[in-house]
Amino acid sequence: MIIKKLSLYNFKNHSEKKFEFSPQINCFVGNNGAGKTNILDALHYLSVGKSFLGNTDLNNIKREEDFFTIDAEVLNEDSEDIIRITQPKESKKVIKKNDKSYDRMADHIGYLPSVMISPYDSNLISDSGESRRKFLDSMISQTDSEYLFDLIQYQKTIQQRNALLKYFAKNRVWDKDSLEIYDGPITQFGTKIFKKRKEFVEQLNPIVQNFYQIISGGKETVSVIYESHLLEKSFEELLKESIERDRMLTYTSKGIHKDDLLFEMDHVLIKKIGSQGQQKSFLISLKLAQMSLVKELTHKTPILLLDDIFDKLDDTRVSQLIELVNKESFGQIFITDTHRERTESVVKKINEESIIFEI
Repeated sequence: MIIKKLSLYNFKNHSEKKFEFSPQINCFVGNNGAGKTNILDALHYLSVGKSFLGNTDLNNIKREEDFFTIDAEVLNEDSEDIIRITQPKESKKVIKKNDKSYDRMADHIGYLPSVMISPYDSNLISDSGESRRKFLDSMISQTDSEYLFDLIQYQKTIQQRNALLKYFAKNRVWDKDSLEIYDGPITQFGTKIFKKRKEFVEQLNPIVQNFYQIISGGKETVSVIYESHLLEKSFEELLKESIERDRMLTYTSKGIHKDDLLFEMDHVLIKKIGSQGQQKSFLISLKLAQMSLVKELTHKTPILLLDDIFDKLDDTRVSQLIELVNKESFGQIFITDTHRERTESVVKKINEESIIFEI
C-alpha cells in the first residue's frame, strides 16, 4: 500500500496543504508547533478513521472553519483508490472510497494498515490496562474485520448489563433472570475475542523478542504476556460466580474488558526494572513486531509513521531503526523532525530517493 498524494483542508492548523510522496521515505521538518505531527495524524486518519492523539473529530476542525477534509490517492496493488474523509461541524463524519461511502465505519479498518511510533508510546508501559487493551484491539482490528464487529457488540452488551445493575441498585430491586439475558451474547462475543487475542499475542511475542535482540543487542529477555480471566475459567463460570459481587459493585467485574498485556524483562515488569533506553528499545520492538505480523496476516505492507523519534533516540539508534525497517521491506515511511540537516544526513544515506518537506 502506497500513499501517492495527500491533501488537507482545514485540518487542525493547516488551511490547505498538498503533498506528493515518495513510495519509500518521506520527512516533514520544521519548528515545534508548525504542524508536522498533525500531518502524521491525517495519515493515521486514512488508516483507522480517527486521531492517534485521542482528539475528538470536531476538535480537529481548524478554528473558525465549518469542516475538515482529508483526501488521498492510494496505490493498492494494481489499482488506485481515492480516499476522502470529511468531518462537518453539524453532522457525522463520512469516509468514502472512490466516491462510495462505507455502510459502517468499521468496514474501512484494515484497508490501509499503519503503525505509529511516537513519544506517547511510553504510556503503554506506564498507564493502566485500558491503554494496552486498546492497543491490542487496534492491532487485531487491522487484520480481522470480524473481530472489530464482535468487540463493538460485546461492549454494547456489557454497557446494557451494567446499566441494568445500576437500575437495580438505584431502585432497590433485583431480577436475576433479567440480568442473565445478557449472559449468552456476552459469552458468545467475549469468548471469540479472547481466543483471537490469545492467538495474536502468542504470534506477536517471539517477533518482539527477535527485534529487541537486534535493536538493543541486550542480554536480557523481554516478553509480551496476555493476561485474562478466561485463562482460568469459562465465561459462563465467571459470570455465575461473580453475580453477587457485580450486584454490589453495580458493574460487570469479570470478563475480557479487564484483560491486560504484561510487558516483562527477565520475568519482571519492564516498568519496574527497565532503564529508559531499554523501555524505548522494547516499545520500538513491539511496534516493529506489530508491523511484521500485520503484514504477514493481511498480505499488505503497513505504512510506518515515526513522530519525533530523533528527540527520543540518539542518531545512531535512529539510523539502525530506519535501516532495519528499510531492510525488512516494511514499505512507505513518514518521519517528523525539527532539524533538516540531521534528518537529511540519516535518511539520504539509506535511501537517496527520500523526500524532505519543509513545514
